[in-house]
Amino acid sequence: MKDTLTPRSIVEELDKYVIGQHKAKRAVAIALRNRWRRQRLSPDLRDEVMPKNIIMIGPTGVGKTEIARRLARLVLAPFLKIEASKFTEVGYVGRDVDSIIRDLTEIGINMVKNEMAEQVQEKAAVLAEERLLDLLLPPTRTAPGFDQPSDEQQEQHKHTREKLRQQLREGKLDERLVELEQKEKVMPFGIISNVGMEEIEMNLKEMLGGLLPEKTKRRRMKVPDALRLLVQEEAAKLIDMDKVVKEAVQRVEQSGIVFLDEIDKIAGRESHGPDVSREGVQRDLLPIVEGSTVNTKYGPVKTDHILFIAAGAFHVAKPSDLIPELQGRFPIRVELESLGKDDFIRILTEPRNALIKQQVALLATEEITLSFSPDSIEEIAGIAAQVNERTENIGARRLHTILERLLDEISFDAPEKKGASVPINASYVRERLAEITKSEDLSRYIL
Repeated sequence: MKDTLTPRSIVEELDKYVIGQHKAKRAVAIALRNRWRRQRLSPDLRDEVMPKNIIMIGPTGVGKTEIARRLARLVLAPFLKIEASKFTEVGYVGRDVDSIIRDLTEIGINMVKNEMAEQVQEKAAVLAEERLLDLLLPPTRTAPGFDQPSDEQQEQHKHTREKLRQQLREGKLDERLVELEQKEKVMPFGIISNVGMEEIEMNLKEMLGGLLPEKTKRRRMKVPDALRLLVQEEAAKLIDMDKVVKEAVQRVEQSGIVFLDEIDKIAGRESHGPDVSREGVQRDLLPIVEGSTVNTKYGPVKTDHILFIAAGAFHVAKPSDLIPELQGRFPIRVELESLGKDDFIRILTEPRNALIKQQVALLATEEITLSFSPDSIEEIAGIAAQVNERTENIGARRLHTILERLLDEISFDAPEKKGASVPINASYVRERLAEITKSEDLSRYIL
C-alpha cells in the first residue's frame, strides 16, 4: 500500500464511484490505513495488532459491495466477495468455510502470476515469434551424404526467415493457418458430476500432476491466435512459480480482503427446520475470522490479518442475533442510508462509471448520439424513488431496470438508425414509462 493513500485520499477515490455513504467510506478508509500503520511497527508488536473487521448494515443496492470492491482495487489486494448463505456447517452437504481462504489464495496466485507475466512479456514475445517462425519455415534439411546444410542454403534460409518475420510483424500472414501441438493431462478415470465435484476433479489433477499421462493434441489455428498462445506458453516457462506462491501467500495473509455478503441470512439460532446449520456456519466462520491456519494446495495460509467486511440488510435479523463471539470479531458497525431521488440524480451523472455515461457510450458504438436533458434525469430519478417506495426497495439497482426499459426501443432499432441523434427529455421518459408507473401491479412485475 502506498504512503500517499491517507484516509482522506481513500474516501476521495471512493467518491468517484460511490455516491454518499460517508460513514462507511470513513470506516473502511481507517481500517485500510491501520494496515499501513501496522506494517511499520516492530515485528513483536505487529503480530499483536488485529484487523478491525467491519459490518455494513443497509438495504440492497446502496453501495456496500461497490465500496469493498473499489477498496481492494485501490490497494491491489486479493479480494473475494462471497455470500455467507452459500456455506453449511461441517457435516452438511455444501461448501465449507475453509474454501473462502482457498479461493482467496487462488485469486492471489492469479494476481501475482499476471503481474509477473507482464514483466516477462517482452522476452516471451521474442521467444514466441521465433517458435512461430520455426512452424512457418521448418529448418533446412541436409542434402543426402552431407552432415549439415551448405552455406548457401543457410544464407537463403536466413533471408527467407527474415522476410517472413517482416510479413508477420506487418500482419500479412494473419490469414495463414499453422498447426500447434498442445499437451494436456488426461484423467484415467472420470468423476460423476455433482455439486462441488468439479473442484475435486481439479484438485486431483493438481495432486497427481506428474503421474498423469500427457496427451498431445494438434490444433490448426490462424497465425495471430497461435502467436498469442505461444506468448502465454513462453511467459509461463519464464515465471518462477515458487516465487509466485511465496509472494501470493504473503499478500493474502497481509492484505487480503474478504467481503462476506448476506451475513444476516446466517444470523439467528433456530435449531429446527431447514435453517438448522445457521449457528453452525457462524461457529465454523469464527476460527477463520479470529485467526487460524487453513491448508491450501499452495501450503498453509494464516488468516490472522485478513480484513473481513461483512454486510447485510438486517431487515429481520439484527447484528445482535449473531453469536457473541462472532459479534466481537466485527467491532466496527456502520449503517448505510437508503437512497432517495437526489442520490439517484447524482448516481446517474456524477461517478466515473455513471449509468448515463455508460448508455451514451454503448449507443455511440452504433453511431447513435444519445443526449439526456437535466429534466429527464430528474424524472428517471423520481420514478426510481417512487417505485422503490411502492414495491421493494432495491436501491440504485432500480435505475438499471428503468433505464433498460426506457431505452428498450432505441437499443433494438439502433443498427438501422446509424448517424441519428436521440434527445431524451422528461416528456419522453413519462411517455415511455407512464403505463407501468401508473399501475402498481405492472411496476411490481416490470420495474
